[in-house]
Order: sequence, then C-alpha cells, then structure tokens
Amino acid sequence: MERLNSEGIPRERLPIALKNSRTVGVARRINSCMLCKRRGVNEAGLCDVCYALLNDNELKLANRWMTGEGP
Repeated sequence: MERLNSEGIPRERLPIALKNSRTVGVARRINSCMLCKRRGVNEAGLCDVCYALLNDNELKLANRWMTGEGP
C-alpha cells in the first residue's frame, strides 16, 4: 500500500516506525498521524482511520503502544 499522504511515512516503513519510540513520540507530540498526517492520534501515533486499516503484523505492533508496553 502506498502513502495516504505524500508527507507521511511510506506504509512499508510503518513496522519500523512502530518499533521506534522517538518516531511514535514525535507523532503523538505534534498530534499528527504518521501515515496520513491527519490530526488526532492515538498512543501509537496513528489516526483512527489508519489504525483501522492496519494488517495483522502492524496491528500487533500498534497494540503494544495502545496497552502501554511501547516498542
């Protein structure tokens, strides 16, 4: 899958980004989705729309953030 927005990270790099506390932290601090740059992100640095579109592997990594485990 391609980027949803040219300013966001490429989708194929999302698993790497979800393992990086700095990358997730920046997305949370500026309240901007890592993939589409939409405002309003969850603990994983993703908006609700992008979070809903995650595949199994991405969801597993994002859920570590959602449950407070982190990367």
